[in-house]
Amino acid sequence: MRSDDNVPMARLFIVTPAGAGLRNGNRHTALRWATLLRASGHKVRVAVTWDGEPCDALIALHARRCYNSIARYRKERGDAPLVVTLTGTDLYRDLPDSPEARESLELADRLIVLQEAAVNELAPPLRAKARVVYQSADPRVAHRPPAEPFRIAVVAHLRAEKDPMRAAAALARLPNEEMELVQIGEALDERFAREATEWAEREPRYRWLGGLAHERTLAWMAKSHLLVVSSVMEGGANVVAEAARIGTPVIASRMPGNIGMLGERYPGYYPVADDAALAELIARAARDAKFYRRLERALAARRKLFAPAAERTALVRVVREALQLRSSATRARTASLDQSSSP
Repeated sequence: MRSDDNVPMARLFIVTPAGAGLRNGNRHTALRWATLLRASGHKVRVAVTWDGEPCDALIALHARRCYNSIARYRKERGDAPLVVTLTGTDLYRDLPDSPEARESLELADRLIVLQEAAVNELAPPLRAKARVVYQSADPRVAHRPPAEPFRIAVVAHLRAEKDPMRAAAALARLPNEEMELVQIGEALDERFAREATEWAEREPRYRWLGGLAHERTLAWMAKSHLLVVSSVMEGGANVVAEAARIGTPVIASRMPGNIGMLGERYPGYYPVADDAALAELIARAARDAKFYRRLERALAARRKLFAPAAERTALVRVVREALQLRSSATRARTASLDQSSSP
């Protein structure tokens, strides 16, 4: 049997540190990739570890946290195809300090990064193995914000990497503006739960809705004028892809993970952790219709990158390369052995 992308049907194993029931980015990515690869004719299993199950290729969704599975797979399966996906914590925190993360990259046949700027974080010898696979979204809701108030959405679990209270601090710098800030995400750190509760008590324009079902989250994004992505560390936020597909303009911290998603020339960046600059951009978007349209046009220009068909094509291409690379190596080794054993 062959897949519909001219690739032999393969048994693929996706290993992710995010277990069943979690609603974080790694888990969503693993399940979405499984769906896309099955649609291309492959058999796919998703689990938190690889314990020796038969498969034709392993796809790991975290270089450091999946290291044990990666190392075991390479030891037990020899030169079987191995694809390692680099997350934001891999790229911007773990690689300098984790020998396990670096070894995972060396062992891989192909590396997947989730946005174009990530390739620059890799050592030159590794860049040849890297392929960009933008995360996709298919929200099926349209951008329809209310006439008033001017609504800002923040969609991310409350943890340090997301700098989650930066938009609230920016809102406080705009005391006379008719605005509403809706924050969606579970508090993964009790400190941020306290901060969000305190903000809600003293700022009537701020609402913390906690974790919501995906459909409700998308609906809030569609009903907001802006999405703020305030990360201080980011591998490539899927919420940016969702906003682009919906049509909700984004204001984002100027850091590599966001630049790789939105492009170097995107007009909606502010310096990382600078709530004064963020407040200025929010106010400009609210008051200046011309600037708001610039944000819309710039985001629309990136929209096709985040289409499900584009992600599926890119992902299947990586799998095909890894399978063919190892198949070629096996044929070459067999030919060499045959030649050496000839009289």
